[in-house]
Amino acid sequence: MFNDEYFMRQALREAELAFAAGEVPVGAVVVWDNKIIGRGHNQVERLNDCTAHAEMIALTAAFNGIGAKYLPDAVLYVTVEPCLMCCGALYWSKIGKVVYGASDVKNGYKKTTGENWPFHPKTELTHGILATECAQLMKDFFAQRR
Repeated sequence: MFNDEYFMRQALREAELAFAAGEVPVGAVVVWDNKIIGRGHNQVERLNDCTAHAEMIALTAAFNGIGAKYLPDAVLYVTVEPCLMCCGALYWSKIGKVVYGASDVKNGYKKTTGENWPFHPKTELTHGILATECAQLMKDFFAQRR
């Protein structure tokens, strides 16, 4: 029951909250020992803060929730490929694993880094989990805006 698809669906729920609030629909959850210890969705517009990305909010919630500044045994699930700013935060968090759904050719980290590794050397990466669903939510959001 608790696998990558299960937790990505939890991240998708967060992304749907962002969508409903008029935010770019990206959602994230931080998982430790099969428990969600942090949740977040984009709140850039709400907070008037360009750094209020889903990953940043989920990381902060996780740090506060467990009272630690590093997350080497945790996994971040995020619906869209992290941007370079979020990769910096993930690097410093020493997160154990990052799992993302859809690629983001316009704003994802690969646009800047190419194939260079932006995460902590011990961080593992998985991508493509529920990629179609994650990408469709983004497409629906921007189609609604046009």
